[in-house]
Amino acid sequence: MAWDWDKLQQQKKKNTPGGTPPQMAEVLNKLKGTKGKFPGLWIIIIVVIVLYFGSTMIYTIGVNEVGVVQKFGKFVRIEQPGLNVKLPNGIEKVTKVNIKLTFKEEFGSTNPNMTLRSRYSANASSHQNESLMLTGDLFVGVVPWIVQYKIKDPYNYLFKVRDIRATLRDLAESSMRLIVGDSSIDEIISKRAEIANKARKLLQHELDEAQAGIRVDKILMQKTNVPEAVQPSFNQVNQAIQEKETKILKANEAYFKIIPAAKGNADKTIKSAEGYALDRVNRAKGDAARFLALYEEYSKAKDVTRRRLYLEVIEEILPKMGNKYVVDSAQKNFLPLLNLGKSEGGKK
Repeated sequence: MAWDWDKLQQQKKKNTPGGTPPQMAEVLNKLKGTKGKFPGLWIIIIVVIVLYFGSTMIYTIGVNEVGVVQKFGKFVRIEQPGLNVKLPNGIEKVTKVNIKLTFKEEFGSTNPNMTLRSRYSANASSHQNESLMLTGDLFVGVVPWIVQYKIKDPYNYLFKVRDIRATLRDLAESSMRLIVGDSSIDEIISKRAEIANKARKLLQHELDEAQAGIRVDKILMQKTNVPEAVQPSFNQVNQAIQEKETKILKANEAYFKIIPAAKGNADKTIKSAEGYALDRVNRAKGDAARFLALYEEYSKAKDVTRRRLYLEVIEEILPKMGNKYVVDSAQKNFLPLLNLGKSEGGKK
C-alpha cells in the first residue's frame, strides 16, 4: 500500500477518542508498504538502537570512584577510573562506589542540619539512649560521638553485609559502650582523645571481622557530661573530691615539712650521742693509759713519784684558794693577826 499523507491524517482522525485504534497487523502492513520508498527510516531505527546500546555499554568512572560490575547479578570485576566498556543493561550492571569520600555517622546528636553524608536517627529518644552510658565507677554519662569512615573494599561493602549502615551503627555503639564501661567518669570527661582512640581500634577490629569493607578514619568525642537531672549531685561529688584532694595536699605538705625535719633532728642527736660516746671512750682510754704510765714510774721510784705528784696537785690547788696564812705553832696570841685580812691600801 502506497504511503499517502492524507490517508494518514484520516487514520489519525479515526484513532481519536471514540474511534477504533489501529491493529498491529495494519501498522506492519503500512511499514511494509514504505519499503523501498523510505530506506532512511531503517537507518534511523538502526542508529537509535546502536546509540541506545552504546550509551549503556560505554560509561565513565570518576577519579575518586571505582565501578563494581555485576553480570546477571553476580559480581565479576572492579573497574578503575576512566572510560570503560560493559555489556548492555540487563546483562551487566555497574555500581559506582566513591572510595575517597569521607562519610560520617553521628551518635547521640540532635543536630538539625541533617544531610545525606551526616545521617542519624530522627527519634529524640534514640539519641538519648545512644548517648546515655554507664561508666566503670557506676556513673551515668552523656557521651555523644561521631564516626568518620571511608570505603576500603567496595566488594565487601556492597555484598558482604545486608544493611551496612545499621551494622556500622550497632558495632560503633557496642564498641563505645565497652570502652566507656571500662573507664571512670573523670576519664570520660578529661581523656576524650584516649577514649576515642581505643573505641576506634575496637570498632575497626569488629568491622574487619564482619567483612564490612569500611576503614574507620577517626572517632570524634563531643562534649561529655552527666544527665541534667543528676548534674547538681555530680557537682557536689566533684566539690567533695576536690576538697578531699586539697586536704590531702595540705597534709602531704605538712608531712614533708615536719617529718624530714624530725628525721634530721633525730639523725643529729644520734650523731651527737655517737660523738659523745666516742669522746668519752677515747678520754677513758687516754686516762687509763696515763694512769698506767704513772704507775710504771711510781713503781720504779715510789718516794720521788709520790712527792712529785703531791707537788703537782698542790701547785694546781693553791692558786684557787685565795690568801693563805702560815701560823707558827708556838704563837700564843692571835691579835697580831687581826689586820692580816686588809690590803695595802687600807681596804679590806
